[in-house]
Amino acid sequence: MPGTAQLHRNKPAVGAYADGPEYIQDELRWLDLLIRYRLDGRNRGGADPFGQLRGLVLSDDEINGLLSGDAGGTPGASPECGAELAELAAEVADRRSATLRMGTALPLADLSRTFHLSPFEEKCLLICLAPELDPKYEKLYAYLHDDVTRRRPSIGLILDLLCTSFRERVAARTVFDPRAPLTKYRLVQFIQATPDGPVSFPSRQLMLNGRIAGYVLGHAQPDPHLAEAVRLVLPGPGGTVSPVEDRNRERARQLVRAHLAVHASGESRLVLFCRGPRGAGKRELVESLCRDLGLWLLVADVERMLAGSLPFGEMAWLLGREAALQPAVVCLEGMDALLAGDNDHTSELTSLMDAIRTFCRVTFVCSGRPWRPRDRHPSDVFIELDFPLPDEGTRKRLWEDGLSGSPLAAGMGAADVLAGTFRFTPGQIRQALADARDLAVWHGGDEASGGSEADLLHAACRARSHTRLGTLARRLEPVHTLDDIVLPALQMAQLREICAQVRYRHLVFGQWGFDRKLSSGKGLTVLFTGPPGTGKTMAAAVIARELGLELYRIDLSQVVSKYIGETEKNLERIFAEAETAGAILFFDEADALFGRRSEVKDAHDRYANIEIGYLLQRMEEYSGISILATNLRQNLDEAFTRRIRIVVEFPFPDEEYREMIWQRIFPPELPVGDDVDLGFLARRFRISGGDIRNVALGAVFFAAEEGRPLAMAHLVRALGRELRKTGKPCTREEFGDYLEMLA
Repeated sequence: MPGTAQLHRNKPAVGAYADGPEYIQDELRWLDLLIRYRLDGRNRGGADPFGQLRGLVLSDDEINGLLSGDAGGTPGASPECGAELAELAAEVADRRSATLRMGTALPLADLSRTFHLSPFEEKCLLICLAPELDPKYEKLYAYLHDDVTRRRPSIGLILDLLCTSFRERVAARTVFDPRAPLTKYRLVQFIQATPDGPVSFPSRQLMLNGRIAGYVLGHAQPDPHLAEAVRLVLPGPGGTVSPVEDRNRERARQLVRAHLAVHASGESRLVLFCRGPRGAGKRELVESLCRDLGLWLLVADVERMLAGSLPFGEMAWLLGREAALQPAVVCLEGMDALLAGDNDHTSELTSLMDAIRTFCRVTFVCSGRPWRPRDRHPSDVFIELDFPLPDEGTRKRLWEDGLSGSPLAAGMGAADVLAGTFRFTPGQIRQALADARDLAVWHGGDEASGGSEADLLHAACRARSHTRLGTLARRLEPVHTLDDIVLPALQMAQLREICAQVRYRHLVFGQWGFDRKLSSGKGLTVLFTGPPGTGKTMAAAVIARELGLELYRIDLSQVVSKYIGETEKNLERIFAEAETAGAILFFDEADALFGRRSEVKDAHDRYANIEIGYLLQRMEEYSGISILATNLRQNLDEAFTRRIRIVVEFPFPDEEYREMIWQRIFPPELPVGDDVDLGFLARRFRISGGDIRNVALGAVFFAAEEGRPLAMAHLVRALGRELRKTGKPCTREEFGDYLEMLA
């Protein structure tokens, strides 16, 4: 074995390290010399007669040496070796200082500064790092342990290598205390106890945490346990910020810059709570701010963290430590999952805030729900940034900006209508534009199959506005047009009036300034009243098709709950989801929900009135269309009727309109026999449009079964079925000579 002096003697003086790996290589040279120094001291005791059985057999000489040696020292160490070791340590320290002065990153030095490690703790990390780089150290540690099964450094081995006296060993034990940085921040971790049971404190083996090993070696990739929920965003060119985001951007940038400059020690934490709907520009603002300031950013999806393979508290802790390692600003997305009132995530929220308080100097919390942290530290700063839905004028500009220069530029004229119809966030507008471009590619410019650019934009918006209303409402697919519905002239004019008020709301509320005159009630509330089967549902579908909007029929059995407060929650979900999509809400049998408010006689009446009052208030705030259908207008509350802008009376059809309904109910492709007399049916049978539809459908199936054109016999049979279904007799006075066809 060559002498220790040959390891580095006469080595020419060199300057700073080129990078981290070169520095680590020199630190390992120091470790090699330290181990050699330790072994030289052991070998001075002479040859071991049980050399091949070392670790399995204890000799008398070894026992006597243990009892007579200086506890904690390095027995028999050569002074020359000690001088060589000190010289190499000084050289490494000088080169490290020169490197840091030049601004070159040394991950081990950065780690020490981040977690406030002492030089002794750095050496502990180095001893634990060595086996991760070269398996020879496992053999060396096993040899030093006198045990081939103990291939990782133990606390006792580290103390043997780094301590020169008993007092040093006693003092160094605190380095491995759970409250000390090495274990508190999980830089090292204890290997599980052996199968023989627990071991003494000095015999506990250590290994370097995998993420920390990667960090020391210069790997910037976040902890693999965070891969499914966290992504690292590096500052760089690119990215756009909409006018909505500009509102808060400059002030937030100044605040973050000042906070990082003033609180360089990291004692104070800055939390910026970005509140607004999904797609309102919260994350875009955070990314642009970090890009402007040259800050690294960790974007964490809290919903995915909740569904992760590790416990949420562990994920939160790893996220915080990763933010300290990078170092990076943290942006928490999907916080609604923790802040939702119907979910108890108090413990998860507490663990997340603890991690932020421990590690993160600047954190952005993004949510659509209100929130303020509890038990804040006095030095922490909490700022709330509001991201409301853009107003109609801003939405129009966003549509025009997105359409400008795009293949859909010919649809620029639809920007007014799109902005007034769909209350989209900037993100939703960008997504709808992308969807419309995809539709244009699919249809290949064929206007006959795909429609015009404006049609494609409307289709994309309708698809994008599909909401989660399905749990409380049923989506209706509009198939009828204004030409299909049969109503008197006044009612038809009212339906066209409803469509016009929606189409030109951008002009009235926007350009003509009427928006400033109304604090609420900017939406359109319509009442459809009339007997069953007179076309109320069909009229709602016609309006939805004319305007290109989604139509949802509210399932009252799902909305009204016997549990106090649940009805209001259901209503809030309905209106909140419909608000963004611009959907039409169709409350069928509305008198069941909007009935006359009762005199308070008991707790049930009181809460029923609270529900109605909340609904009236929410309807006034809703900016879309609410269509309410009732068979009994007199049952509606007077306070409610004052809030209705348009009331459409659906009369029971007379003979003239019944014949028109009979004529329009059959498609032109249907083969019809010469004996069909629709005038007779309209004249003799006073039934509603809904009943006519049922009779027509039943008769057509009779004809299909017999394989011949629709005949009067088919209609008579189907009409008889419909009358019997409602309990009405079939008389000769009504059927005349056709009565025999019922047999």
